[in-house]
Amino acid sequence: MDRKAATLVLAVSPIWAQSLDAVLARMDAGSVGFRSVAADIKRTSFTAVINDRSEEFGSIKLAKNKNDVRVLLEVTRPDARSVAFAGDRAQIFYPKINTVQEIDLGKQKSLVEQFVLLGFGTSGKELGKNYTLKYTGEEPVAGQKASRIELTPKSRQVKEQFARMELWIADPGGFPVQQKLYEPSGNFLTVTYSAIKLNPNLGPDSLSLRLPKDVKREYPQK
Repeated sequence: MDRKAATLVLAVSPIWAQSLDAVLARMDAGSVGFRSVAADIKRTSFTAVINDRSEEFGSIKLAKNKNDVRVLLEVTRPDARSVAFAGDRAQIFYPKINTVQEIDLGKQKSLVEQFVLLGFGTSGKELGKNYTLKYTGEEPVAGQKASRIELTPKSRQVKEQFARMELWIADPGGFPVQQKLYEPSGNFLTVTYSAIKLNPNLGPDSLSLRLPKDVKREYPQK
């Protein structure tokens, strides 16, 4: 690197650092008093080996307290399914075949919670404990001004699942409007949030699957 380039890097680097600090400060403020969120979602999946991109649409509800995280994800199109997560159990309901899969998360519970809560109710300080963070610029998402940060997992266990991640944090606001998760294989998943409602009143019933009485139950782990 020549002297002019090195001088430019040194001049710009403090600005990046200050910008990252500002984003993390927004997340710190946003995590205070966070209880729940409801939003519409768009999920874009890319499969590298066949160069295929697919989209799903639906909604998500999430509630968090000191001891518990509950989530209800409902995909409405193109192929409907619902996923409920509470404690150490997950359920996936496929209405077309009237079947629910029961999954025991066991030791994976904390890892699942880390991904579920990625940016929601998570302070900047907490994020910094688990990831190496980098500010990569301002980039609007669906008309919402946002700051993009890159996350590299510190844990080998997490790296085995995702090589890196990106968050677009609302400005103003300390919550994500978009997440992108990159697998080591080259696959990635992008989740875009809209119509976001912070701290709606979400009771246990609103976060549980509504299953038919004659639903078929499967236990894939057995």
